[in-house]
Amino acid sequence: MKDAVAALGGDGSSAQLAGMAELIIQSMTGPWRSFHTPEHIFEVGDGGSPVEVIAALFHDLVYVQVDSGIHVNLARYVAPYVREGAKGLVIDPMREGSDQDLDLVMDLFGFQRGQVLSPFAGQNEFLSALLAVRLLGGILPLPALAQVAACIEATIPFRADLPDGRSCSTVLLQRLTQASLDHGLGLSDAQCRETVVMGVKVSNRDVGNFASEHPSDFLNNTWNLIPETNHELLNADTYTVKGYRVSLQKMEGFLGFLQPGVVFRQFDQEPSNEEHALRLRMAQSNLEVARLYLRLKLVAIALLEAMSWRLVQEVSLASIMGKLPGIGDMPFQLEDQLPLVAQPYIGQNECEITVLHLLEDGRSGESTHDSKHSPVASYLVRSIGVSTALSLLERARLFFANQLSADDFLASLDKPVMQGLQRAVIHVLDQRVQALRDL
Repeated sequence: MKDAVAALGGDGSSAQLAGMAELIIQSMTGPWRSFHTPEHIFEVGDGGSPVEVIAALFHDLVYVQVDSGIHVNLARYVAPYVREGAKGLVIDPMREGSDQDLDLVMDLFGFQRGQVLSPFAGQNEFLSALLAVRLLGGILPLPALAQVAACIEATIPFRADLPDGRSCSTVLLQRLTQASLDHGLGLSDAQCRETVVMGVKVSNRDVGNFASEHPSDFLNNTWNLIPETNHELLNADTYTVKGYRVSLQKMEGFLGFLQPGVVFRQFDQEPSNEEHALRLRMAQSNLEVARLYLRLKLVAIALLEAMSWRLVQEVSLASIMGKLPGIGDMPFQLEDQLPLVAQPYIGQNECEITVLHLLEDGRSGESTHDSKHSPVASYLVRSIGVSTALSLLERARLFFANQLSADDFLASLDKPVMQGLQRAVIHVLDQRVQALRDL
């Protein structure tokens, strides 16, 4: 941070920088952070210009839905500018007079006083940019602060072009150009364009895992994201079958309609046409794998949830599947009781082959809240094939929505396959009963 600040004409020796660094680390190592961590901001800033490095350091500082609020050490810096409203955080409409920090950041984001901040439309980025401007004020010159805030605005993800055809990068250029005039920043047209280019670089690195060469790496990052907004998953011994299913549902719902064109951006030939096209292809491939993987896991967890209703609707997943590797003794594992499939289904295309491998052998990275492999989904697909398994998905959704009974959903599955899963669950539960008898 010191070198980046000095390169932008700021005081790189300021004692305040050490306090800022500590504040960043504290905020990004909270109990719910598993993806948006210090490691992530270092990846986003890696190889970037000084503006990009500072923007990367601050861009995820506030993450309200992950941290269940604003970190107490940050709240005092933004409290004068926002208040709690009935629908969420609101930019305070009652604040008297102008405030250069707030006005500059609002102008760059296209926000206004009294606006309700949306978690899905720039809330966290706006508050993070406001924090950056407030904390670095007096250390960096105002034009550099505006450039940092603009790059943070660029990290608002997954934005389609406006109906008039303008991209979010074009809109940001227009806002920055106007802000330079309104706030006396003195940024030339070329400097404004270069700032937007830097923002595109930061944004593309922020979502770079979508272009991972190996789908397993993409899924590793996806699995790190899941517990950030599903906090109950952090206790691997107690989260319920339903809780796990809901977390998969949310991720499948998000990735199910996401298109590569709103993931990666290009502006002023940054990146090159070739590199941009490659990223889009890789993102499309990874999304296809992730969708199939999640949908097959949803069908599998639906079967376990429907079976668990014979016991109680809120049963822990560990009580049926067994504990995760590395969490105490593992004497009772459902996967050890599943029958071998005499003629296992073989993937019919590259996507299916990849997903079958991921289900059977597991993702490449460890997870604190889930096993790497998916024995029930693997058993299901090896038994009935991908197409037949996917044909159960709509009925699973009806079951989730309480529009189909558990028994009627279970009746959808081929009887011998159902009996194999049923016997495996019964065996695990019998072992638990025997363990109690042996006391």
